[in-house]
Amino acid sequence: MAGLRQLVVVADDFGIGPETDRGILEVAARGRITATVLLVNSPFAEPAVENWNRAGRPIELGWHPALTLDRPILPASRVHSLIDANGLFHPLGRFLKNSLLGRIDATQVRDELAAQFDRYLELVGEPPKLVNSHQHCSLFRPVTAALRDVLLERGVRPFVRRVCEPWSTIRSVPGARLKRLVLTSRGARQARELECDGFPGCEFLAGITDPKDTADPLFNRRWLARIPGRTVELMCHPGHLDSTLIGRDAPAEDGNLWRRVREYELFQREDYFEAVREAGFALVPPSRMGVAPHAAAA
Repeated sequence: MAGLRQLVVVADDFGIGPETDRGILEVAARGRITATVLLVNSPFAEPAVENWNRAGRPIELGWHPALTLDRPILPASRVHSLIDANGLFHPLGRFLKNSLLGRIDATQVRDELAAQFDRYLELVGEPPKLVNSHQHCSLFRPVTAALRDVLLERGVRPFVRRVCEPWSTIRSVPGARLKRLVLTSRGARQARELECDGFPGCEFLAGITDPKDTADPLFNRRWLARIPGRTVELMCHPGHLDSTLIGRDAPAEDGNLWRRVREYELFQREDYFEAVREAGFALVPPSRMGVAPHAAAA
């Protein structure tokens, strides 16, 4: 590995549904991803962990804090600023609006994240080796500070995703450019804070896109070839077609359902490892990463 760049490949949303989980574990069994992150508030979280254990823990497992999917861990009365009349977390659009308008109670966020962390310990039996938030909600107030506080109070410093992308890839890699620009502008500040607090992480994040763009068979190869940095995280969402996601993660006709299938196929391609090598990378688990100095997007 001397001289090679380091690539952490993380499958998000483990535990969201049984067919998604099956796809993630199949990709893991072939050595094509290095970690996944668990949605502890999902109704499928417990069997997901059982299947991960049964498979011999083939990849590192982390925590995927969620404030925009399913129900909270805490009773509705303790997190009323985060939920709708049915006791479900607000979807991403409403969450972002409430965040911008200051309608989210910071104490409720902190308490819910602490409850999710404790649920992770209960399910897995050890602290998470990595953390990244569902739909990047930790980039928005007051979640950023709440997540940091929960981790530091628990005395752990896992690998935490840096949602930072260089301007060069925003220009040259198609798909969701405005979204990527907004997330990078917010993620750069969080990355500096994570570095100051001693949390391990990578310089840059690759893989944010629109669902339709994952139909491109060169999707992974293009990202890997064009993103700079000595340490890079590639986020992904592989899985099989999963009907349990309908009405929870996506409408019946939404591209997110098929995105997971297409990403599963991308990671099964025979030229996947060739693309990794050509870009000068070696696959590594998050636990082997140190604190990467913040790199300004350029």
